[in-house]
Amino acid sequence: MGQKWTRRAIIFGISAGAANYLSRSEAQTGVVNLYSARHYDTDNILYENFRQRTGLRINLVEAKAEELIARIKAEGANSPADVIITVDAGNLYRAQQEGILRPVQSSVLERAIPSYLRDPQGHWFGLTKRARVIVYNKNKVSPAELSTYEDLANPKWRGRLISRTSNHVYNQSLMGSIIAAVGRDRAEEWARGIVANFARPPQGNDTAQIRDVAAGVADLTFVNHYYVARLIKSNKPEDRQVAEQVAVFFPNQRDRGTHVNISGAGVARNAPNLEGAIKFIEYLTSREAQDSLARANNEYPVVSGTAIDAVVRGFGAFKEDRLNAAEYARLNPEAVRIMDRAGWR
Repeated sequence: MGQKWTRRAIIFGISAGAANYLSRSEAQTGVVNLYSARHYDTDNILYENFRQRTGLRINLVEAKAEELIARIKAEGANSPADVIITVDAGNLYRAQQEGILRPVQSSVLERAIPSYLRDPQGHWFGLTKRARVIVYNKNKVSPAELSTYEDLANPKWRGRLISRTSNHVYNQSLMGSIIAAVGRDRAEEWARGIVANFARPPQGNDTAQIRDVAAGVADLTFVNHYYVARLIKSNKPEDRQVAEQVAVFFPNQRDRGTHVNISGAGVARNAPNLEGAIKFIEYLTSREAQDSLARANNEYPVVSGTAIDAVVRGFGAFKEDRLNAAEYARLNPEAVRIMDRAGWR
């Protein structure tokens, strides 16, 4: 796998060349090296606000989660990375298992972030939440027909369900939550039922599932909620038309609640600026940072009391599954094996 990353001088007052090659001793003096899988220009405002508050500048390296993990591993003890940010607890857990995160204790983070949204040992901390919801064609399905993730394996949905592949960590994390809820045997039965109900082989991303449901390829799917919000907010009429054809349903409201995943951050094991790294993650739980982080991708904030985007709020209040994110992330390997055996490709 070719590794591609982008280094951006989001460091306000330091040259790009200097940013590229800060020594570890230099990094300790006033820079936090952030390796991030987030790609939102609105985050630049956060970095500048953090600099104004603390005097610490953010040196940003952007890449996909797997590329960042591989890079930090390759850099070893000399890695300049202070903080890694990525999406999905599965990716954060993989970083933890690869030994590139160090556990930290912070009363600020422990007060601000609910315990089920952070690693019990402090290796990583949730920053935003994303709900894995059912999206259905309003002309084909009544919400009264919907109930749980488990019910999606019911033969009544034969030929009416679609999904992205099992290779994606979003589905793997959902599968991990199913295993935790019903056990391995019943989870495998569920996966086989899901496969039997597919209207077509798994393909495309979450947005593609929504488009196909709107177009009548299938009647329902399951996706992260923010993909619907993006279509609603799109400046393209064809996207908004897709959004008008579908609706969001939060499953399992009468029992454990809807599966919620996270984006999150951890301190790199060999962080040269440990104090600055912790300060930065603590800053990301502030009200202004939470508002910006969540709105950038139409997600839910993790800190109670933070305003929720109006479109996202329009999906309605819902009960969350409070299974610790570390638990369904830990079950990822078993989830992959089960989906493979079930023929979910």
